[in-house]
Amino acid sequence: MQDIIEEGKFKYVESNPESKETLLLLHGLFGALSNFGSIIDHFGDKLNVVVPILPIYEMPFRQVGLGGLLEYIEEFVEFKEYKKVHVLGNSLGGHISLLYVLSKQENVASMTLAGSSGLFENAFGSTFPKRGNYEFIREKTAATFYDPAMATKEQVDEVFDIVNDRNKALRVVVTAKSAIRHNVETQLHEIKVPVLLVWGKNDNVTPAFVGEKFHELLPNSRLFMLDKCGHVPMMEHAEVFNQHLEDFLNEVATEKIS
Repeated sequence: MQDIIEEGKFKYVESNPESKETLLLLHGLFGALSNFGSIIDHFGDKLNVVVPILPIYEMPFRQVGLGGLLEYIEEFVEFKEYKKVHVLGNSLGGHISLLYVLSKQENVASMTLAGSSGLFENAFGSTFPKRGNYEFIREKTAATFYDPAMATKEQVDEVFDIVNDRNKALRVVVTAKSAIRHNVETQLHEIKVPVLLVWGKNDNVTPAFVGEKFHELLPNSRLFMLDKCGHVPMMEHAEVFNQHLEDFLNEVATEKIS
């Protein structure tokens, strides 16, 4: 895994600054760098793979929500002077990707969404957060995968720590409510860049019908449904996911990456 770089208010990893093609990865509400490990390993030498650490728990409380996170990404891309980025988002990161494309479409070469919110998301539902109950958090974390064994103790511990930190838990709730308010259904027709949709058929958070609806509403999109796959296909089916992504990027990138 790449070292985390700190510049000003930004924290991020960057694999290959010399590359002309930038792949910008946006993680979800409980996401981490480890979610994108296979993508960084596969593409890190071919592209400039960049993962900004979203300041969900650090930004001023008045800015908490998708609006503040979108502004952060806009400022980050401008700060780094990236041109024509390929943006990829999972879960909440997909939602921010959608808002970024709607805001800065002229600076986007393509978009890839995996289990994105923006139309419908189940998340923790009305039962979240249930503080202090480790088994509940373990079950909810495991439910993001088709194979519950994919949920490591490290991941469960991280989510457990978040929901038992009052400040962080409150920010999670505010951000999740913000995601519901920022429904993008009526705006998707405005997105003209090529879009790759990779969805798990067994996604409990943003179910398969959500991926199908995105495909229906995004004019320049293609959809791949993966069997025996939950909410994070780039982790559960890394090899298949990376192949779909490589094929897609080879079509839309100015330089071949394979």
